[in-house]
Amino acid sequence: MDFLEVLANYPVIITEGAIIERLKREFNFELDQYIANAGYIYNPVQKERLKNIYKQYIDITCVQDLPIVLFTPTWRASAERIKQAQLSDRDVNLDCFQFLSAIRDEYKKYGEKIFIGGLIGCKGDAYKPGEALGTAEAEVFHSYQIERLVNAGVNFLIAETLPAVSEALGIAKAMAVFDKPYLIGFVIRDNGTLLDGTSLCNAITLIDNEVERQPVGYIINCVHPITFRKAIMNQINSSLKKERLIGLLGNTSIKSPEELDDAVNLEAEEPQVWAEQMIDLINKLGIKIVGGCCGTNHHHIQNLVEKIKNHYMEK
Repeated sequence: MDFLEVLANYPVIITEGAIIERLKREFNFELDQYIANAGYIYNPVQKERLKNIYKQYIDITCVQDLPIVLFTPTWRASAERIKQAQLSDRDVNLDCFQFLSAIRDEYKKYGEKIFIGGLIGCKGDAYKPGEALGTAEAEVFHSYQIERLVNAGVNFLIAETLPAVSEALGIAKAMAVFDKPYLIGFVIRDNGTLLDGTSLCNAITLIDNEVERQPVGYIINCVHPITFRKAIMNQINSSLKKERLIGLLGNTSIKSPEELDDAVNLEAEEPQVWAEQMIDLINKLGIKIVGGCCGTNHHHIQNLVEKIKNHYMEK
């Protein structure tokens, strides 16, 4: 099956848990100021640690024979940032895909259930909507990275932690050019808006109406399940088409994105409690793509997978 077939045929799809936050806080690895963890694949020690984190997540779903979605470590690998990191002589996006593809190959037959998403982020600070690009500028700015990921062979494209609808729309337009499924992901507040103040409902409606080829769906990341629920249930999103919002990569803290970004110590909720909250959202709001963001690790994903297996896969 390809990515779209998996979405259509499985009641719930698992994604990875935190990657960047674990590297920083669990293993005390320093991220590159420009490209974060994308350059780890060129350092043997860092590459092995990154590989082990991905494999932790894969091993959990492999035991249960469930599909898993992984994202290339390219959230900060735009052409501009690659140049600033002095890696213009390398095809960073291709190399990051090949890094994940090689891991997938290790799993032989089960590798057919591992899907790789080409990940991009906003140009500026994900928690400062004032730094967001305008739509036309964003479409041009992100086109290079999107094209590199498509040519590399990713199964789908995904943009995460987008704080403003203007840049999200530009990214969607750039992705829509290619014959590749894509997802658009926002970071939101519990009042139901993106960080730029646009209601989630209006943001989704605008993008769906403005692009030639719509996203497969929309996801939210870097917020707690409780924040997600409050945002979706807020009156401001009363006309939201729930079927368009298909995923959550949840934090383990209810603190705001700005508070988490500046925090010295990251709050981590107990894996079982977090997993139960995620399952509740699946039951009541019908989200289909679930995984972890800040504060999560393999224990959170383990608990989530076990509950999903018990609730959905054995009925």
